[in-house]
Amino acid sequence: MDNRRRLFVASCASLVANAMAFSICTDIMGDYERYFRLTKAQVGGAVAWGGLAGVAVQFVGGALLDFVGIGRALWLAFAFHVLGLTTIIFAQGFWTLAIGWLFLIVATNLIEASVNPLAATMYPQRKTHVMNVLHAWWPGGIILGGLLAYGLTKLLGMAGASPWLREHSWQIKMAFPFVPVALYGALILGQKFPKTERVQAGVSSGAMYREALRPMFLFLVLCMFLTASIELGPNRWVGVFIQDLVGIRGVLLLVYTAGLMFVLRLFSGPVAKRIPSMGILIVSSVLSGLGLLWLSYAGDKITLFLAATVFGVGVTYFWPTMLGVTAERFPKGGAFLLGILGAAAGLFLSYVTIPGMGYLHDEYTRKNLPPSVAALVVVDGRVDQQKVDALPEGQQAPVKQARQAAAAITFRYVAAMAGALVVLFAVMALWVRATDRGKGSALSPAAGGPGG
Repeated sequence: MDNRRRLFVASCASLVANAMAFSICTDIMGDYERYFRLTKAQVGGAVAWGGLAGVAVQFVGGALLDFVGIGRALWLAFAFHVLGLTTIIFAQGFWTLAIGWLFLIVATNLIEASVNPLAATMYPQRKTHVMNVLHAWWPGGIILGGLLAYGLTKLLGMAGASPWLREHSWQIKMAFPFVPVALYGALILGQKFPKTERVQAGVSSGAMYREALRPMFLFLVLCMFLTASIELGPNRWVGVFIQDLVGIRGVLLLVYTAGLMFVLRLFSGPVAKRIPSMGILIVSSVLSGLGLLWLSYAGDKITLFLAATVFGVGVTYFWPTMLGVTAERFPKGGAFLLGILGAAAGLFLSYVTIPGMGYLHDEYTRKNLPPSVAALVVVDGRVDQQKVDALPEGQQAPVKQARQAAAAITFRYVAAMAGALVVLFAVMALWVRATDRGKGSALSPAAGGPGG
């Protein structure tokens, strides 16, 4: 295996590690709630607490990558991956769990800040195809992690399984990402890394920084808040919310939508050639909003998967097209602007969307509980599952109904973001048309690759 191919495979493996951690976390959010006796808002806060560090890594990493080198950044990501997974597995409460996720978020953002410019530098003539293939491994990793987590749950649910193993199954699941982490560490060992494309082209740092102040780029950053929230916010909570809505493990739905994304991203070339970037973003906003709204009304498994199909198709091209528009319109910005875009996504996800969805679910669960039931099961602002389990079976139904209503309402709040995006992208399409007058650029097919 030559150097370039080896580094590309290592980049794919690193994204698999990121995605496996994401999908497994989705599956075990409820375990965190029960094991550490936390509210959903606290669980959301714990897994997103390190978001500011992730934002800093994306922001600073994009600017410093040209100077510290891609290889050092990937080795640092490897160290934080190992440290984060180990800390989470041995967490003792909210703060150790949050610190573990801080380390893992840093690793995730170091990977994201490194592999995009690495792929663009190694394959300058085939960016679209290579970036699509690279970032197809985000949903690929979600599929692997989700199926492993689901399989272990089913295995431990069989008769004769050790109660201790069932209690600590979430820790076993969090160990699975060590495999792709070890793989990409072995692949980059002793390899020579190229300098970034911007450095090779001789673009000055000052020119790169000035690109970040252009109004259209700042508008893209605003849109990135919402596109990332719609794509990744529901996916983070789907393990809990889908269980509430129709009683199946939500990780299966995550695996299904990831499968759609994997296939669509691998074969995205014809879409990118035929539909302008702004058209892709507007259609994605409409489909993701309608899919999420439909999902909130799903009362059976068939409706659930039909709605998830619409939602999954809708969010597939959000990330790649946002990267593509940025790469097309601001080529002098290089890794720095791509880093800012990722930082914007991480900031909003970590401090608004993920904990916000947990808060909304907590709030609407309490509001929909009959006062007599709430008095029995609500402890310190959260519905205590142990107290719910202690209720007679006939009294548990109101809790299930309250959680179902809360999950549906929370999804509808996120769907409203998609409505806002339709307006924002329509405004941007008009802005681009007026600015370019047929020059192409962002109205031409997307050039970037999908991320996640």
